[in-house]
Amino acid sequence: MQISKSLFAVVVFGFLWTHNATAQLSFGARGAEAEPNRMQQWLVPSPDSGVAARAVLFRPAGDGPFPLALIAHASTQNVLLRAQMPQPEYRALAAWLVGRGFAVLVPERAGHGGTGGKYLEDQGGCDEADYSRAGRGTADSIVAALLYLRQQSFIRPEGSVLVGHSAGGWGALALAGRNPQGLVAIIVFAPGRGAHANDLPNHVCAPHTLMSSAAEFGRGARVPVLWLVAANDSYFAPAFSKQLADAFRHGGDKVDFRVLPASGSEGHWLAETEAGVNIAGPDLERALGLLGAKAGKKR
Repeated sequence: MQISKSLFAVVVFGFLWTHNATAQLSFGARGAEAEPNRMQQWLVPSPDSGVAARAVLFRPAGDGPFPLALIAHASTQNVLLRAQMPQPEYRALAAWLVGRGFAVLVPERAGHGGTGGKYLEDQGGCDEADYSRAGRGTADSIVAALLYLRQQSFIRPEGSVLVGHSAGGWGALALAGRNPQGLVAIIVFAPGRGAHANDLPNHVCAPHTLMSSAAEFGRGARVPVLWLVAANDSYFAPAFSKQLADAFRHGGDKVDFRVLPASGSEGHWLAETEAGVNIAGPDLERALGLLGAKAGKKR
């Protein structure tokens, strides 16, 4: 089949525009450090070569190198809510980690808020949800940001910790099966997908499919996982979360499952509040081995 000169020109122009737009992407710090905890805007890679992901970096005083903690945020299937999502910061959780010697990166994944771009972790409809695909999409975004930050001179190449919340936690579990080099611990706050089905508390889309994907992610995983859920979580209630953790555990991994006291009016957002982080503190200390000051010195 022959291609007309005009069509060929359009194709070439489109290729050159895309190539140039991609080539012009630059990553790294954007703007000065600020309070709290040397907070600074960054741009980091995403799995979409044409999209630079916005991120917030927090770090302790000094030049480092520091161990890295990456926080993977929650998500939603609602297109409008995703577009309007404020840039995630998790300031209380970040402050807790910075106080224990970690540099903390909170990247905003493609398809969310100001980062924009294609949503790479779509689970599909409720009845036919593909939770494995969604988790892998989130994991790909986590890896892109994680590998980039570990190239920075102020970050240690080893001793990284991944903290995931809700859909971010689901992506962290998906990544666990890959056993990425340098990752020493995974902490997940109420991980999962498909919650509040039909806007009903304690209803999950295709729960058996979610269980099956959890078992898939756990297969071969060797990174220690701390799994936290608040007693009043109406997205992934403790009983259901325990079933998910058991399904993941049967893959041969190491999981420490903990039910925390109720937090606020909805325990699913525990990871985003100072009160919630205080509740989780003792379990976080235990998981990171910080009672013996192994991963950093308290300030």
